[in-house]
Amino acid sequence: MSNNEEIAYGPLAELVGVWVGDKGIDVAPEPDGEENNPYYETITFTAIGDVTNAESQVLAAVHYRQIVQRKSNDKIFHDETGYWMWDAGKSIIMHSLTIPRAVCVLAGGAYSENKNPAGRKLLEVSASLDDENWRIIQSPFMQKNAKTREFYHRITVGDGVLSYVETTMVEIYEKIFEHTDQNELSRQ
Repeated sequence: MSNNEEIAYGPLAELVGVWVGDKGIDVAPEPDGEENNPYYETITFTAIGDVTNAESQVLAAVHYRQIVQRKSNDKIFHDETGYWMWDAGKSIIMHSLTIPRAVCVLAGGAYSENKNPAGRKLLEVSASLDDENWRIIQSPFMQKNAKTREFYHRITVGDGVLSYVETTMVEIYEKIFEHTDQNELSRQ
């Protein structure tokens, strides 16, 4: 790892810091339909430096932790940690994450400055069970009872605002459900 002052974090540089938001809505599956859970959260992104893989790929990495609490009872219902990585040589963004439900995701996507809204960065990554590069790994219990089939995450960040939409296709209760989360956060 190198000194953080020398690292080119590319589009990930905008993420670094503490973000707080209370406009979240979680649309989650239930046996007889869906439930909507309003939430608030804190996401902390920390620049950790770069890593060299096989002496030829250099990734700038940002670690994060996301804590999400229901507005109805202030209880934490989602605790996630992982990394956002930037491969400047290939213009690829990667997002690795784990949640304490025995699910891990490695998502990726091409980055283009041309897709950015004015003054903001647009980060888009995806993964699926069928993708040979960007995959989802889950425990045998989750594969049988609440299988994550696809994952899509879109972040727009800039001017002190971070907004995201995350969609997970889950096979649960004998159907495939589009589980979504979205929020708008402010830099603290």
